[in-house]
Amino acid sequence: MSRTEPASTRVMNLAQFLTQTARRLPGEPALVWRDRVWTWAALEARVNALAHALSADFGLRKGDRVLIQSNNCSQMIEAMYAILRIGAVLVPTNARLTPDDVAYLARSSGARAMVCQSAFPAHAARAREASPALEHVIAIGPAGFGPDLDDIIAANPGARVDAAPVDRDDPCWFFYTSGTTGHPKAAVLTHGQLTFVILNHIADLFPETAHKDRSIVVAPLSHGAGIHALAQVARGATTVLMPGERLEPEVFWRMVAEWKVSNLFAVPTIIKLLVEDPAVDRHDHSSLRYVIYAGAPMYREDQKRALAKLGSVLVQYYGLAEVTGAISVLPPVLHTSEDGPQARIGTCGFERTGMQVQIQDAEGRELPPGETGEVCVIGPAVFAGYYRNPEANRKSFRAGWFRTGDLGHMDAEGFLYLTGRESDMYISGGSNIYPREIEEKLLQHPAIGEVAIIGVPDPVWGEVGLAVCVPRPGMVADAAALAAWLEGRIARYKMPRRFLFWEALPRSAYGKVPKRMIRAELEARGELSGGRDG
Repeated sequence: MSRTEPASTRVMNLAQFLTQTARRLPGEPALVWRDRVWTWAALEARVNALAHALSADFGLRKGDRVLIQSNNCSQMIEAMYAILRIGAVLVPTNARLTPDDVAYLARSSGARAMVCQSAFPAHAARAREASPALEHVIAIGPAGFGPDLDDIIAANPGARVDAAPVDRDDPCWFFYTSGTTGHPKAAVLTHGQLTFVILNHIADLFPETAHKDRSIVVAPLSHGAGIHALAQVARGATTVLMPGERLEPEVFWRMVAEWKVSNLFAVPTIIKLLVEDPAVDRHDHSSLRYVIYAGAPMYREDQKRALAKLGSVLVQYYGLAEVTGAISVLPPVLHTSEDGPQARIGTCGFERTGMQVQIQDAEGRELPPGETGEVCVIGPAVFAGYYRNPEANRKSFRAGWFRTGDLGHMDAEGFLYLTGRESDMYISGGSNIYPREIEEKLLQHPAIGEVAIIGVPDPVWGEVGLAVCVPRPGMVADAAALAAWLEGRIARYKMPRRFLFWEALPRSAYGKVPKRMIRAELEARGELSGGRDG
């Protein structure tokens, strides 16, 4: 048998999705922002012009990292595709980060260039100070810290740039994790991996999406919403950006009706906000087919309200930045407002197409159905590792499996149920307590709109539960009433020992309610040292 050359690992550059769609649908709307609409041909031309300038004028090359600090806008999408086209690596930041946060990302990524919206001069200045490798800053809008991106595009009319050749494992996106402690880590996403994720999203999350569909963006393009937008481009569906930086439910529902929006991606807290706002009843939303949520589980009571308002359109997916969300899916047909035995209450669905999930014990052994352990995953959506962080890579992989740090179990039919983050669990009197179960029960109380439970030190039991509750507008609740409500609904050893009442829960830049932020706020208020309910 003759020797053969190794198989090529060459794959399509992600920016080619835009070129293909522009060739097929040149006059169709690609992007909507404020009072402007860009066709696919116009968007492709602007991306080509910017890509040409990045390469010819700024000297950026394949593998160079480019930081993007911007609110959602048309220029951000153009910059993303231009960076991909020349084979450089996207390093998007969340626009709510502080200048020091962004300076850390610039330094840790080794970015050679930065695209920065004119509203963030301090971010550009700190990034330059902190990172000697940062040679160029391009502004979105007139600014004193760099040339305007729109002027750069206008100076290169008719330019055409072929997508840089890339291999399957060539990095294209540094997806910074929000992290639980310390600095965020850069999860390296590759062209081959993201191509799989895009196809997986289309297959599992919005399978009937085509070029007549419209997708509205309500989350930062820097993270999950950006991946969602890439998949819309691949299908030729129009992306509609919200006109302002704040999410206004009235404006959102008006735009859904105006553009006949068919899909959107958001975290559960945003879905809850939109569904509970009176504006949902003032505008036609019958065009919605896929209301996709991820980033955290949606509490059962919130699911019921969303289904009652929107119909059978909810899609849940579960995943982490390191697996680009592609671990499990719960499609619309499996979302039900009935609580019968067929409802599978609490599941986040079954394995995504091409992905494998396993529940493992502390030694990496597979656990049988029904037993709680760590959720571990393998498959083409798993990232290439953390950038320049071998210690984190060593801890996160075991025998080829990526360890999510989430706890859960699978039933005999392969449906996954999350118990919570390993770090959220607390031990009271020798028993493991998982807050989510108790939170679900408390949210059934008519006066409670939001709740978060954490374990706090206790001299007798080791740890006990502390519940931070947000009453619904106009409603009143007290500790005694909630404790009475929980009697008979949960085991006595799971009962929170303290109940606090706040006007709102703290949220991250992505709209989530991390337990670490609850704990930090409790510390700031002096509530972790004990005391009475309040």
